[in-house]
Amino acid sequence: MTADGTAPVSDTEATPVSDSERAGVRSTNLAGDLGERTLPAADAMPGPHPMRTEKLDIFYSKHHAVEGIDLTFPRNTVTALIGPSGCGKSTYIRALNRMHELIPGATVQGKVWLRDTDIYSGEADPVAVRRAVGMVFQRPNPFPTKSIADNIRSGPKFNRLKLSRDEKDHLVEKTLRGAGLWDEVKNRLDSPAGGLSGGQQQRLCIARALAVEPEVLLMDEPCSALDPQSTLRIEDLIRELKERLTIVIVTHNMQQAARVSDYTAFFTIENEGEPGRLIETGPTRDIFGSPKNPRTEAYVTGRFG
Repeated sequence: MTADGTAPVSDTEATPVSDSERAGVRSTNLAGDLGERTLPAADAMPGPHPMRTEKLDIFYSKHHAVEGIDLTFPRNTVTALIGPSGCGKSTYIRALNRMHELIPGATVQGKVWLRDTDIYSGEADPVAVRRAVGMVFQRPNPFPTKSIADNIRSGPKFNRLKLSRDEKDHLVEKTLRGAGLWDEVKNRLDSPAGGLSGGQQQRLCIARALAVEPEVLLMDEPCSALDPQSTLRIEDLIRELKERLTIVIVTHNMQQAARVSDYTAFFTIENEGEPGRLIETGPTRDIFGSPKNPRTEAYVTGRFG
């Protein structure tokens, strides 16, 4: 996948939330969002797992940004990465599809496994890695002057996939339907993507990521620039997509993490200049309902961060 290119913990029984909550207002009681579902630890889920990291350290030149991360992402689940700003969440997620290495001086140590392949090994093709591990960014980034349809077609083009005209047309409809956007844009596929609303642009970016059929979808705060209604649409879409994908999402919205994720990983940074570290990970119900680490509890209840 190019650079452009199981239910929330309860899918049907979650307590309705207000627009202010959807916009990101933190609550100290997330029980209504967590539902009744219980899950084992991620590494205890039946494998093989689509992706996991082992002792992953990430650097910007000499700056040690993230230290020693061991995380497993089970198939057909959503994992939320939470933690205060500057603790390395976005750095970590960009290392999962080799986007981190596009920054001059950026390096990694440790392993990122995509199925049974270390994506940083000499045998791994970065283009193939980014095709299998898609990315959606914080702000919608369609090609604004290209048509809606051409935005979708750009994914296979950049990933060296050759398709016939009929295959391209089918792909446009299939991926726009998959992103919940087809009915809204099917009569203006040749119109510039820049004319879409912010929420529609973000769903177009998701459709573009889906166009090369990734196994894992990374989402770096995909709703932070959106209004509450658009945020709701993206969250609904995440629930649908996890039926066929594994999703990793960075979010600062505690209610959102509780609503859409099966697993949650809490990152933090102890002192300025130190690397970000993984403090606690587990099923979302456990992280928000009965965290084992007092720093996790302090963060999810809003006492810091």
